[in-house]
Amino acid sequence: MCFGTLDDANQFYQNYAKRVGFVIKIRFTRRVGKDKVPKNQMITCNREGKRKSRVSPIEKTNSRTNYNFPARISIRLNKEGLWVISKVCLDHSHPCDPEMAKLLTPNREMNMYMCRVIERNDEAGVRPSKTSQVLVDEMGDFSKISLMEKDVRNYFSRKRFKTIFWAEARSRAAYEYFGDVVSFDTTYKTNRYNMLFGSFVGLNHHGNLVLLGCGLMTKKNFGSFTWLFNAWLRCMHGKAPKSQCLGMRAGIENVMPGHVIGYAFDTL
Repeated sequence: MCFGTLDDANQFYQNYAKRVGFVIKIRFTRRVGKDKVPKNQMITCNREGKRKSRVSPIEKTNSRTNYNFPARISIRLNKEGLWVISKVCLDHSHPCDPEMAKLLTPNREMNMYMCRVIERNDEAGVRPSKTSQVLVDEMGDFSKISLMEKDVRNYFSRKRFKTIFWAEARSRAAYEYFGDVVSFDTTYKTNRYNMLFGSFVGLNHHGNLVLLGCGLMTKKNFGSFTWLFNAWLRCMHGKAPKSQCLGMRAGIENVMPGHVIGYAFDTL
């Protein structure tokens, strides 16, 4: 069996796994050359491999999550530029339930009608558990809906703002004149949503502080700082902020590897 692209081959096995009742994962992809062109790939069940539990068999109450599931396919790129299935194993080490396959995380889907019901009920103050039950009742049976209560809760968490950056024209203009030294401070967290507030500040010729941009972050981690610094660089094209925070330092070094980090004397 041949496929035009690697994505087509992946989708084919994904559809098969959904019908049988398991979830797939890409075990490895071999790439060659300077351009790292993929040449072959192995796709297995997500329960492939064995995990050594730290809990003794006597104390263990839940079942194992990895069963060394042998089901897999190997695909390779042939001379004609087509992806060919070279090896196939259809054996299963534990029962699969096709009827419950749609409730597995990668297979759960939410159509536009479900989204509208969730949003409408949230505006009316209906709890996610009640909304989930409403959708089940409308379908007539739980087996006819590929949705769980936590999907209703996750719907809103995915739509929330995680990181916000703001700067105005005056900030950009001030940066052109007073951007030699830029300080980035995340000391303050006084907003009602408990989000981390970070400010990019410069110093003008009168010795006054000048706001060069600011941002809000839900988490103080590498990803948040990396996104914020990238947004600031796109806006200002320039200099590195300063901080002694390790998470912030990693984000700065990833975006601006040639900078020098400074420390405030009152924190030493």
